[in-house]
Amino acid sequence: MTLRHLPLHDGWTLTADSPVPVGLPAGGVPATVPGCVHTDLLAAGLIDDPYLDDNETRLGWIGRTDWTYRTTFDWSPDGHDHADLRFDGLDTVATVLLNGDEVGRTANQHRSHRFPVRPLLREGANTLEVRFTAPYTYAEELRDRLGDRPGAYAEPYAFIRKMACNFGWDWGPTLVTSGIWRPVALETWSGPRIASVKLLPDLDDEGVPRLAVTMELEHDGSAPLSGSVEVIGAGAVFIATGDEQRVSITLSVPEAELWWPHSHGEQPLYDVTVRLGEKVWQGTTGFRAVTLEREAFRVSVNDKPVFVRGVNWIPEDCFPSRLTRRRISDRLDQAVAAGVNLVRVWGGGLYESDDFYELADEKGLLVWQDFPFACAAYPQEQPLWDEVAAEARENVARLAPHPSLVLWCGNNENLEGHADWGWQEELGDRTWGHGYYHELLPAIVAETDPTRPYWPGSPYSGTEDVHPQDPARGTIHVWDVWNRADYAAYADRVPRFVAEFGFQGPPAYATLRRAVSGPLAPDAPLLAHHQKAEDGNAKLLRGLGDHLPPPGPDFDDWHWLTQLNQARAVAFGIRHFRSHTPYCMGTILWQLNDCWPVVSWAAVDGDGRRKPLWYALRAVYADRLITVRDGAVHLINDAPTPWTGTLRLTRHGLDGAVLAEEEVAVSTAARSVTRVPLSASLAEPAAPDRELLVARLGDARAVEFHEEDTRLALPPARYDVTVTETAATTEDGAGPPGYRVEVTARTLLRDLALFPDRLDPAAEVDDMLVTLLPGESAVFTVTGAALKDPEALGRHPVLRCVNDTITR
Repeated sequence: MTLRHLPLHDGWTLTADSPVPVGLPAGGVPATVPGCVHTDLLAAGLIDDPYLDDNETRLGWIGRTDWTYRTTFDWSPDGHDHADLRFDGLDTVATVLLNGDEVGRTANQHRSHRFPVRPLLREGANTLEVRFTAPYTYAEELRDRLGDRPGAYAEPYAFIRKMACNFGWDWGPTLVTSGIWRPVALETWSGPRIASVKLLPDLDDEGVPRLAVTMELEHDGSAPLSGSVEVIGAGAVFIATGDEQRVSITLSVPEAELWWPHSHGEQPLYDVTVRLGEKVWQGTTGFRAVTLEREAFRVSVNDKPVFVRGVNWIPEDCFPSRLTRRRISDRLDQAVAAGVNLVRVWGGGLYESDDFYELADEKGLLVWQDFPFACAAYPQEQPLWDEVAAEARENVARLAPHPSLVLWCGNNENLEGHADWGWQEELGDRTWGHGYYHELLPAIVAETDPTRPYWPGSPYSGTEDVHPQDPARGTIHVWDVWNRADYAAYADRVPRFVAEFGFQGPPAYATLRRAVSGPLAPDAPLLAHHQKAEDGNAKLLRGLGDHLPPPGPDFDDWHWLTQLNQARAVAFGIRHFRSHTPYCMGTILWQLNDCWPVVSWAAVDGDGRRKPLWYALRAVYADRLITVRDGAVHLINDAPTPWTGTLRLTRHGLDGAVLAEEEVAVSTAARSVTRVPLSASLAEPAAPDRELLVARLGDARAVEFHEEDTRLALPPARYDVTVTETAATTEDGAGPPGYRVEVTARTLLRDLALFPDRLDPAAEVDDMLVTLLPGESAVFTVTGAALKDPEALGRHPVLRCVNDTITR
């Protein structure tokens, strides 16, 4: 008989198991499953939105309260012999009761659970309860028993297998959740069952796609079982004897095409069907091989080295049950549109949802997956060791079918923390996670998914004998620039691979305006609450250095200059690192996204709006890039075909006058870099504060100034603007109109930018950070909103450039 799957998402109520500072009704409040306590209290109107103002500060009691979810469901005998309660995710410490009988306990947000319940089911109404122990209660009791451990924050996240950033981070609020955060169902069946299927797609030694399939079967062993596996153009049958609970088959799949990251090719995906009698399991996979050269940290897909143009991914919402497939897709589309080819799922968050990895497969985004350990010494004692082993086995198997997943990494910054952050003296002989990263996790990956490389942590040099931040080996994280050094210091090193680096900037104006009800001023208390980094606002101003003028008391200048400086800092670093390809083979920006409205390192803010950094990232992550350093032009070609043509090099005065000009025939092979030395007439300006160099090759252009903006003789900005309404931008023509904004420079304009969200929060612009010489024009397209005053698109503070912040 076919397995019956009965979702149990309706009729839940939420009650507190002790007094709380809000007026909960006697019978509790309606609860949404999947969901969490915070979202249920918010929906009931009992708490204010924790993402707005400083509301977060008044909600700490939620994570210190025990909660009970309760529902009833009807059941009648359906002829099946077996019944399980299936919880895809419980957050985190829970006791499950059916009709008053305990059926199981959990203590791990990162795994699923099944509990057999057939003898406890009653015909008619059945009561299901999930009682959650407060996360703080559990974690602090375990900390007291095992002894404290050092970490980046004075929170007990290392003592509970839960999303660490729930406890607050330097970009995130402290919102410690409880709840049934993933689906729950009652499953009933008779006879044999396909308990699980693991797919391992790979290539054989001849480069032919192959698929290893491992099936876990449940049956009584009374008779042999027959079944089959099918994938495009290939299939096999199997027989499981009475004592076999696991069956493994490897198929050659010669008709399958190879899967590639979008920067290198197409993403064909194929359906896989497993049958066991009447039972059917279906999944999807793609075929590719991945290797890692450890010292160089060079990732290759299908034997082709990939320069990683990466971004780090944090949880998209503090309450992940709210995420939709569309929202995840939109964020990953923004990554693809910025030229990103790899997303690193950072270790302070989660193993992401199936939607995330399926979308990465479809969009051709490589995924680097951290195990969920970050910025702390993690105890290895029980019950944590067994929980880590269980979550790792489950998630490695769950994610194995996804061709996008190319690397497992043991942790974020814990190896560096042990080496450099004073942990060793504080720890004494207490455990700190070494056994996870160097023993347990690599063993599980080798056993469960030998098709992918494992890396013990990041940063890491590839061996315990060398410092984890050795730039000549493995991965490094670069944080001295944001914390202490000018961003020009990116050019002081040539690493093999930069897995984390970044620079802060505020979110979009409309995002801040929604999140902060008070005045928008750099020192406003409510705005300061949305800056979680230590000394963050001071670092923003210090980071301007000599690059840009210090803003006055005007919020608009502060907002514009700090956003621009974030974009410039990151672009400077990536241009430098990419120019050293193939010695350096990757950069992973911290970070793509935010989980709430906050001043942070993100390129896309908590409301999904693209910051100036996003536009800069799109420019420097382009397939083809021109950059100037060390007296030469570097032509960076990460495209599959050669880049040939005439390189035009022009020395201009700031007034646009041509002072010197040369043309050079060039050819840069695919996936390589060419260095073109500058002649003295181009490299040596007569008046550095009044000149610039322009390099053009095809559609690519680089504009190089010889002085910082604070020392340039930038003229007052003069330009002409024409705003034209265009047709609706939706396919059916029913959406709002678009606007064509043409700006023609009468003087040099440095980093021209347009911020239409200041006029309507829904408005977006297609381009930003454009430098124009006198007489040149740029066209910006604004979409998403019908504006009351379209001409405002051409006025301050919507239209900005650096010139309007410089006074001489």
